[in-house]
Amino acid sequence: MTRAARGGDASSPPEPPPAPARDDAAVGRFVEDLGFPRMPARVFAALLTSDSGRLTAADLAARLQASPAAVSGAVRYLIQIAMVRRETEPGSRRHYYRTPDNVWGEVIGIRDQLMARWTSVLRDGVDVLGADTPAGARVAESARFFEFVSSELPLVVAKWRESRAARDGGRVGDG
Repeated sequence: MTRAARGGDASSPPEPPPAPARDDAAVGRFVEDLGFPRMPARVFAALLTSDSGRLTAADLAARLQASPAAVSGAVRYLIQIAMVRRETEPGSRRHYYRTPDNVWGEVIGIRDQLMARWTSVLRDGVDVLGADTPAGARVAESARFFEFVSSELPLVVAKWRESRAARDGGRVGDG
């Protein structure tokens, strides 16, 4: 059927093809390929979306229908990348897990330190490879990218704080 027969003129853009059905297993592999494993993602989401903002390992296991070992590994991973903190209450042996109030600011701060380290390593790589080689040029471009992003991050965070303060009636915080 022509576009004109469908009610459009010949100059109308073609209709997009129907979206293919998604393969859930492939989507899961894609998420894991992004560097954020599935179980830590589930634990983080459970903590972020809980009204209390904090849960015990047993709470997480029950909520996620996961084994205590899986929750333990996920929490350990999230603590290492500063997306979760472990807390205790005086007189209690239970550990509670929560996302920091300024989780995204903390994550960006850690990533900024990591980018500074990568930039240094990449700059050394340019010297090793030679700036006039194709490989040296690619590595130099990577270093320039990380330098740019690192220089812009503080501005983005400051802008976020201003935006949040305006939204929250002038209160400026860390997040």
